[in-house]
Amino acid sequence: MDAYKSKVEEIQENVEYAGKEAAEKLDLIGKSILCAARDELYFSMRFMDVALSSFAYQMDSRVSLFGTDGSCIYFHPQQLGGLYRENRILVNRGYLHMVLHCVFRHMLKRHTDARYWNLSCDIAAEHIIDGLDLRPVRFSRSLLRREIYRKLEGTKKVLHAERICRCLLGWELAEKELVRLEEEFCVDDHRFWERTEPDRKRDEELNRRWSRIDERMETDLETFSRDAARQSGSFLGILKVENTQKQDYRELLRRFAVYREEMTADLDTFDYGYYSYGMSLYGNMPLIEPLETREVKKITDFVVVIDTSLSCSGEITRKFLEETYSVLSDSGSFFQKVNIHILQCDEKVHADVKITSREELEAYMEHFELYGEGGTDFRPAFVHVEELLGRGEFDSLKGLVYFTDGYGIYPEKMPPFRTVFVFPGEEYSDVDVPAWAAKLVWKEKDSWT
Repeated sequence: MDAYKSKVEEIQENVEYAGKEAAEKLDLIGKSILCAARDELYFSMRFMDVALSSFAYQMDSRVSLFGTDGSCIYFHPQQLGGLYRENRILVNRGYLHMVLHCVFRHMLKRHTDARYWNLSCDIAAEHIIDGLDLRPVRFSRSLLRREIYRKLEGTKKVLHAERICRCLLGWELAEKELVRLEEEFCVDDHRFWERTEPDRKRDEELNRRWSRIDERMETDLETFSRDAARQSGSFLGILKVENTQKQDYRELLRRFAVYREEMTADLDTFDYGYYSYGMSLYGNMPLIEPLETREVKKITDFVVVIDTSLSCSGEITRKFLEETYSVLSDSGSFFQKVNIHILQCDEKVHADVKITSREELEAYMEHFELYGEGGTDFRPAFVHVEELLGRGEFDSLKGLVYFTDGYGIYPEKMPPFRTVFVFPGEEYSDVDVPAWAAKLVWKEKDSWT
């Protein structure tokens, strides 16, 4: 009996050893396949050297083929080996597909409709890969894929994931159509994007890491790798859009603030010691009282110009004005008495509404109506504001915000006030503004976080 038991234990140990040895071999083969794909991509895309080499590799039988969380690529050994035997170009494309998810931080962004968001990220990555004129990823496009690209490219905008998601939601796809698109474009497993409780510290570190990588890639493509940039299709354009500074609107407006006294108790300079001593000594007579005014830094004079040309979406413009209204209504940012001019302009100034109080601002938003829809010329708005300055309309105008898609005729001369051209994030295409102006991308706070 003891001999039989020993024999069984020996067989079990041999089976476990054989299984462990087989798993190690599968792990080694899978990692070798991924390394081969990385190296082949590197020789054609040297500007992506750091991005391609930024992953650890880990075998995981739960994953469907492969997937990434931004730090590691997880792979199913049998499925990866099968795909490599079928066509190694598909492995190359899958590897690059996951790298692009990380470059554009798709796994760190959230949308209320996760299914559409995941599909949009896959379409965005595949659209870039299909636009590359490179042998390691060259593969014939299906009829469905060509048709989807044709419809999306009809918007004549940079096709990043957010814009693609808006398009898909606008198409109101039937379940059958949605499934077809998922079968066509889904390449990797997104299970590693899903977290019940977000790890803020990890996400911030991951975002900083990939931000440094894609900023380096953009610089490389614009300088040393210009030939590669010509072969990269829409990749450089999308990279520029992602790297363009996106800033909170409230932070932007703080640049235009000035110091001025306001009727309010200045508790910062108030000495509670003398106050308490006087109250304890005389009962109801403090030795010191707070000042009735205080010097604060807020906005008093301000100009908002809305581009009402046909190239700007009316819906996005309204949402921008609604957020502007929300910020302007905040007494913590503006003085009680303000001098705000809201202009509507395409190739000429159609409206100039002066706002001096919260009540006037509320009335303006309640009866707001867009005028114009002609061509785009930025010069008339600047001429109009300078005429207002000449007439003494402003006491201390610090800045002008111009909400536009950026396509138009810019003034050649620098105006006597700060200017920021604000671009709608979902409609933005990379454009150059004059050196004297700042360029920021505004992103409405709706579905994405």
